[in-house]
Amino acid sequence: MAQRMIWNQTAYFGAGSISVIPEELARRGFTKAFVVTDQVLVDTGVAAKVTTLLDDANVDYEIYADVVPNPPIENVQAGVACFQASGADVLIAIGGGSPQDTCKAIGIIVANPEFSDVRSLEGVADTRNPSIPIIAVPTTAGTASETTINYVITDVERKRKFVCVDPHDIPILAVVDSEMMSTAPRSLKVATGLDALTHAIEGYTTAGAWELSDLFHLKAIQIIAGSLAAAADGNPAAADRMALGQYVAGMGYSNVGLGLVHGMAHPLGAFFGAPHGVANGILLAPLMAFNAAETGEKYRDIASAFGVEDAPTMPINDARTAAVEAVAALTLSLGNPTTITEIGASESDIDALAQAAFEDVCTGGNPRTATVEDIAGLYRSLL
Repeated sequence: MAQRMIWNQTAYFGAGSISVIPEELARRGFTKAFVVTDQVLVDTGVAAKVTTLLDDANVDYEIYADVVPNPPIENVQAGVACFQASGADVLIAIGGGSPQDTCKAIGIIVANPEFSDVRSLEGVADTRNPSIPIIAVPTTAGTASETTINYVITDVERKRKFVCVDPHDIPILAVVDSEMMSTAPRSLKVATGLDALTHAIEGYTTAGAWELSDLFHLKAIQIIAGSLAAAADGNPAAADRMALGQYVAGMGYSNVGLGLVHGMAHPLGAFFGAPHGVANGILLAPLMAFNAAETGEKYRDIASAFGVEDAPTMPINDARTAAVEAVAALTLSLGNPTTITEIGASESDIDALAQAAFEDVCTGGNPRTATVEDIAGLYRSLL
C-alpha cells in the first residue's frame, strides 16, 4: 500500500524568523499581500510585527481582520469577496487556528470558485487547483495549521463544525516564530498546547498511523510533555520548544488522521462555542482510557515520554494506566476544565452531541470502534 506524506515547501523556525518574509515575497515574485488575521491580533500589535516588515520593505498589502473564533461559513465568504477586490496575489495568515483555517478556505475558493458555498469543501473535496499561495505565520503553539492539509469551518445554521482535507490548501511557506506567540494569555497557551498534545497522541494511535508518522508523533509528545507547562507560564525557551513540538505533531497527523477526541470536540465547539483546545483537554485522558486496549505498546512510549519511571518494563496494562494518569495530571495542573458541564453542556444535549461526533470525519480514525451509544456514554460521564 502506498503511503503519502505532504509538508510545506519551506519552513523557518526560531525567535525572530518572521524577518525572512519580505525576502521570500520578493524572491517568489509576489506584488501584493492579503493579510488574514483577527481584530485582537491587530489591536494588540501582534499582526503589526509582520505588517511593519512589509511597510519597511515597501510591500503593498491589505488586511482582512474580521476572523472570529470557530470561523463560520460567512466569515470565509466575506474574505473571498475582499480578496477578489484587493488585487493581491498572495495570502499571509497571521494567527491561531481560526485565521489560518479561514485563510486556507479563502485561498481554495478563489482558486476553485465552484466551491463558493463552502459546505461542499467538507471531507476530501475534489478541488482541481492549488490554493492562492499562502504564507502562514502561527501565533499559537497548537493547531499546526501552517503545515497541515486540513482546516475546520463552522456551519452556524446547522450547529456543526466540518473538517476539510485538501492537499491543495497547504501553505507554501510556514514561519514558526515563538515571539509571535509570546503575548498570548496563559489560558490560550494552555488550550492550544493541549490541542497540540492531542494531535500528537491521537496521531500516534490513530488507525492510519505508520512508522514515519510515529516518528513525528512520538517526538512531538516528548517535546510537548516537557515544555507545555513552562511555556504556558512564559518561559521563552519552553515557548520555542512548544512552537516546534506543535509543528512536528502537525507534520504527522495531517497525513494520517486523528480520532474520537477530535470527533467529540468538534460538536462541543459548534454547539457551545467552546475553544477547541479546551474541549480536547477535557476529552483527551478519558478517551485515552477508552481506547487503551486497542493501542498495543504505544501507551508505554507515551508514559516514557512523560517521564514515568519503569515505563519500559512495567506490565502493559500498568503502562497504559500510567500514560492516562500522566495526561490527566498535566491537564489538571494547567487548570483546564475537566467536565463538559463547565462549557455549557447538559444531559439534554447528549443525544445530539453523540450523533454529531459519530458522523465527524475524525471519528473514523479512532483505534477503537465507537457506536453512537458509546459516544453518548462518554459525554455523559463527563457532565
